[in-house]
Amino acid sequence: MSNKTTIMPDYLFEVSWEVCNKVGGIYTVVSTKALTLSQQLGSNYILIGPDVWRDGVVNPEFVEDKRLFKSWRDKAAEEGLRIKVGHWNIAGNPVAIIVDFTTFISQKDTIFSKFWEKYKLDSITGQWDYIEPCLFGYAAGRVIESFAKFNLSVRDRIVAQFHEWMTGSGLLYLKSEMPQIGTVFTTHATAMGRSIAGNNQPLYSNIKDYIPDLKAAEFNIISKQSLEKNSAQHADCFTTVSEITNLECEAFLGKNVDVVTPNGFEDSFVPTADKFDQARLQARKKLIEVASALTDSKINDDVLLIANSGRYEFRNKGIDLFIDSLGEINKSGHLNKEVVAFILIPANHYGPRRDLANKLKGQEYEHCDECILTHNLHYPEHDSILKRIKANGLTPSETNKVKVIFVPSYLNGDDGIFNMSYYQLLIGFDLTVFPSYYEPWGYTPLESIAFKVPTITTSLAGFGLWIKQLSMSSENAVTVIERTDINDAEVTHQIAGQILKFSNLNAEQVENARNLSFEMSRTALWKNLVSYYLKAYEIALSKVQERTSTIAETEKIETLTAAEKFSVTNDPVWKRLLVQKNIPEELHALEELSKNLWWSWNYDAIDLFRSIDPELWVKSDENPIVLLDLIPYEKILKLSKDVVFLKKLNDIYNKFLEYQNKPCKVGPKIAYFSMEYGLHDSIKLYSGGLGVLAGDYLKEASDANIDIIGVGLLYRYGYFKQVISEHGDQIAQYESQKFSQTPVQPVRDANGQWLTIHINLPGRPLIARIWRLSVGRIPLFLLDTDFEDNIEQDRSITHHLYGGDWDNRFKQELLLGVGGIRALDTLGISPDLFHCNEGHAAFIGVERLRKYIVDQNLTFAEGLELVRSSQLFTTHTPVPAGHDAFDESMMRTYMGHYPKRLKISWLQFMALGKAHPDNPSEKFSMSVLAANLSQEINGVSELHGRVSQEIFHDMYRGYAAEELNIGFVTNGVHMPTWTARPWMELYKSTFGDDFFEKQTKFETWAKIQQVPNSNIWKIRNSQRQILVDYIKDRLKDAAIKRLENPKMVVEMCDRLNKHNLTIGFARRFATYKRAHLLFNDIERLSRIVNNPSMPVQFVFAGKAHPHDKAGQDLIKLISEISKKPQFVGKIIFIPNYDMKLAKILVQGVDIWLNTPTRPLEASGTSGEKAVMNGVLHFSVLDGWWAEGYVDGAGWALPEEVTYQNNAYQDQLDAETIYNLIENEIAPLFYFRDENGLPNGWVQYIKNSIEKVASHFTMSRQLEDYNTKFYTKLYDRTLKVQANDYQLAKEMARWKKKVRSSWESIEVVSTNIPDVSREAISLGNSYVAQIELDLNELAPEDIGVELVLADLVGDESKPKVSYCQEFELVKYDGQIAQYRIEMRPQKTGVYEYGIRLFPKHPELPHRQDFNYVRWLE
Repeated sequence: MSNKTTIMPDYLFEVSWEVCNKVGGIYTVVSTKALTLSQQLGSNYILIGPDVWRDGVVNPEFVEDKRLFKSWRDKAAEEGLRIKVGHWNIAGNPVAIIVDFTTFISQKDTIFSKFWEKYKLDSITGQWDYIEPCLFGYAAGRVIESFAKFNLSVRDRIVAQFHEWMTGSGLLYLKSEMPQIGTVFTTHATAMGRSIAGNNQPLYSNIKDYIPDLKAAEFNIISKQSLEKNSAQHADCFTTVSEITNLECEAFLGKNVDVVTPNGFEDSFVPTADKFDQARLQARKKLIEVASALTDSKINDDVLLIANSGRYEFRNKGIDLFIDSLGEINKSGHLNKEVVAFILIPANHYGPRRDLANKLKGQEYEHCDECILTHNLHYPEHDSILKRIKANGLTPSETNKVKVIFVPSYLNGDDGIFNMSYYQLLIGFDLTVFPSYYEPWGYTPLESIAFKVPTITTSLAGFGLWIKQLSMSSENAVTVIERTDINDAEVTHQIAGQILKFSNLNAEQVENARNLSFEMSRTALWKNLVSYYLKAYEIALSKVQERTSTIAETEKIETLTAAEKFSVTNDPVWKRLLVQKNIPEELHALEELSKNLWWSWNYDAIDLFRSIDPELWVKSDENPIVLLDLIPYEKILKLSKDVVFLKKLNDIYNKFLEYQNKPCKVGPKIAYFSMEYGLHDSIKLYSGGLGVLAGDYLKEASDANIDIIGVGLLYRYGYFKQVISEHGDQIAQYESQKFSQTPVQPVRDANGQWLTIHINLPGRPLIARIWRLSVGRIPLFLLDTDFEDNIEQDRSITHHLYGGDWDNRFKQELLLGVGGIRALDTLGISPDLFHCNEGHAAFIGVERLRKYIVDQNLTFAEGLELVRSSQLFTTHTPVPAGHDAFDESMMRTYMGHYPKRLKISWLQFMALGKAHPDNPSEKFSMSVLAANLSQEINGVSELHGRVSQEIFHDMYRGYAAEELNIGFVTNGVHMPTWTARPWMELYKSTFGDDFFEKQTKFETWAKIQQVPNSNIWKIRNSQRQILVDYIKDRLKDAAIKRLENPKMVVEMCDRLNKHNLTIGFARRFATYKRAHLLFNDIERLSRIVNNPSMPVQFVFAGKAHPHDKAGQDLIKLISEISKKPQFVGKIIFIPNYDMKLAKILVQGVDIWLNTPTRPLEASGTSGEKAVMNGVLHFSVLDGWWAEGYVDGAGWALPEEVTYQNNAYQDQLDAETIYNLIENEIAPLFYFRDENGLPNGWVQYIKNSIEKVASHFTMSRQLEDYNTKFYTKLYDRTLKVQANDYQLAKEMARWKKKVRSSWESIEVVSTNIPDVSREAISLGNSYVAQIELDLNELAPEDIGVELVLADLVGDESKPKVSYCQEFELVKYDGQIAQYRIEMRPQKTGVYEYGIRLFPKHPELPHRQDFNYVRWLE
């Protein structure tokens, strides 16, 4: 074909999914052609590909150049296009733009609707394997449009070429929006052709008989077919790569191509003549060395080395026939030469064989007699290649002249066996064989002859047809065997004959064949074939000329140069000057103490800081770092010479050092992930109970010397500060934290560089800095995105705890989970166990899976065994709606790349987060994900454990809720943090100096009964006075006075009485907490608070979420009621509930009131904090109080719900509260002896401390986690990881076997007593028998179980009361007979059923492998 063209494009855009993205053969087409086009068009040739690299990994194919097209890039960003501009890292370094299309996922319905309206493009049935490429094509079209409008004019001749249906949407977009751009559509293989061939249906003999629309529906590719057909029909020029593919185009797309554009190549990867022979010798040496080592035999140098390579398409690539031909040769008896055939087909492997690698290194090894693999395959028993090799008798044998070696690894130079690239090895072969059935072109035979390696191919390969059309001879160089739909045996025989023929050629004939191969490859160089493409561009441009005569040039806004601008002034330039504090050497211990939160639960340390300057201590909000900043330098110098102060400092510092230097207890290293941590008000990382619980957990771990690492996020604003307006409205104020005034410290490497982690988000990396917060001995590592390396919207990810929309919430949880694991990797920390505190952190499991699969080359199933065996999920949420869930489009946007990393499908990935995987509308639940990736799950109280079983029951429907392996650990509280100093001293003097190290010795607590009542009452009065004084100070605070009537404040303070019975209610204001319950009967409440002989005062505090209008309305209601004359000073709402206020409240009130809707309080810990301080608890029997309540140690509302109507239940509960206060609580409090002591009340306090408080410490909680979960998980994970993950691999194989055979289990017969005819009587024995045909399974793999259930309440959910497993009594190799003998022990009506379940001695529990089959 002539190279002469009449029209050349000024600009050429080439769009492909495989630009800068090596996937398949199209990559080779586009990447090798790029050099020739770059030479002709220079930087006006621009390639566009997808930005699909994630996980912070740099795309080796792409080199970004931020200077290139900078002005346009800024404009494109304004238009919502996420792009990177640079060069493709290939020969010629052409300009490349990679596009992140995921930003359009949320707009997909609108985009597809427009395509339907304009082109009737049917996207309705398109799954994600259609949606993502289609959106990429659309995004590429938008990029071309943007570039052309910004940089070019209609006078420029512009062509955009789109490869494959995957980019066709871009072509359609330009067709309607930019008609001045010529479009070329190239199909390399039609979607229909691939589907027919891939489903082993005859393609060529029936090609004209197929009805495309029906076949598209059959293969579920209606959308792909519609897009491909539309693209072909609307392109200015339609091309394909071979005449054989043109047959598909005509039959399936209804259009012949305008030009056939055969694929060429560049020979830059072929060694030059002076290096060619040496490269061949090195390759042959390596191939023979590996073959000799693998077969444990001497391979001669004149051996015939044959290869087959490519993708693992067993039939379409003709791998089956190649192996069959080797078998035929081996059996023929005509082979006079040794043959070693290499099958170079990447498959699912997990690394090089160690025995082979050791032998190649000259080390000791164990030879494997039947091994033909160079790398270890996952599930080799299911591999088609290995099966075919065995079927042809080609396993290693002394009698076999043909040796076959299967190399299931990509040959990229570091495979661990060859350590040479594919091209470096290809040159060493004598012959290649590619007997393809479906091969639109076929690069592998072309590459082969380029290396002077003769090849065998077929007439069904585009390359084979092209060779046949050449005028030159191809004898012994390229053999093209005729192949049809039905002549497999004939093709096999011809291949065998051609190999035998080649093996008998003499040296001169072989050399001639090799040289001829090379000469034939020259004709396929791009310099000879690019003219076909130029012809296509010419056709497209001619179409543009025909239609654009009426198109006006797009109006452009003039951009002024710097010299033309109207003003040359600029804004003030400020530079920051930091004056640091200068702490004398004598006081350095003080600074060190301030940076470790140990001081916050050590009263001596707190007193030390307060003693420096009590006023500044209050002004600094009790933050020692701020305190040291505020102290005048003269005072610092004075302190450094104060002998008394220095002695106190040194004593405390030595105590701190002794504490810090205690070694961790022997046990697992645990990584604890939580969205929030409530540690102290000086570092705002919490919103409520979940965070405070997590903070207490780290503090107790520190006290107990447990090896725990905390991981979380560092929030710039934390949770909001609450202000209540004069009208009772909650006002949320956000105050920025100055990290320099908090105890967090940057984590740096040895060179002083701040350690960071990267997560790829759509179109950009998210970078997070790593900080360390020292919580006693425990390091808490925090991630922060609010700095200049991130774009503005990503900087705000760590602004607000639970802030922003669902998109921001997702990114926070992605950062916590994925970023948290990467932070530990960056820090070089390798935990043994992972504790996911609530579902927010569930992505830790996904990232851990990725690491096992990518880094350790394990399968998904094997990685899952390892992840689950070392992960605990603690759920705190008592209602299904409280669990975070995200829609599929958001998952696609941010995690679309993960399934590929995990080697699973998108549907399998989504199933990890769904209780009903087959429901496409179900959102991806973080709690379901956490449950699926954790061996152990627990609730946070006994009642919440049962509630959680119900919540997660849908995941395990074969079992009753009460059977689920979901346990509980009831929350506790950190005593040193929450217990007032007088109580701490009393406990120490009463229980012993070592009491706080032995809190779980419950008998010790009984000594509280020996304490004089007067001592206890004195502490209680003192703490109540502290509370009253604090409330008065808060009410008088200037910030409050600005929003409150001063007269009202004075009246409140006057009426607030330090002697009155004080009841506290402080918590998050959500409607289920029922803060309104007390106000059900205002007149009754007024009588209670104003009782002249037994007055009661109520103190309320708490925040409602800024988006929780109902919760805010409750706050407003209480605020309004508190200002009614009868309630002024009797009902008080204190704004801005924080940890300091919480401590004063739980230490100072007399009663802690809790009134949640049953059973919506997962645990609740505020009441636990109160009982540590001699405060009595009054609550619904929910959460922890359902376990903690003891008669004579507090008061309770019943657990049972009397009314289904919530309003009626509220009224009943309110009346109960009023009655108890009036008739029991107030009289008990006010009844005094002659010494003024309320002995009955004090006895309640003693009982509460002994029998309640003793069981709800954080020490007990940590001990429970250790005994119930950590020890079990640690034993399991050590076992699973041993011997190169042997048990993990064994369990994965066993589960795969059971899964694949589960449906084949057949019930042969059942012999069960007929309860309709035979009465079942107490005391009698009854026998049942079942025969099962287990087919592929063994009897030890299956359990058969009788299940009895009581009909209690809801008949649709009978409660399992009894289970008994059948015994195996007979097995003949296929039929297993099971028998059970049962003797009823209890009368009643029961439901019964029989279920099958998988059995294995190494299963940790039944739900670990959730397969259950109930027999009909």
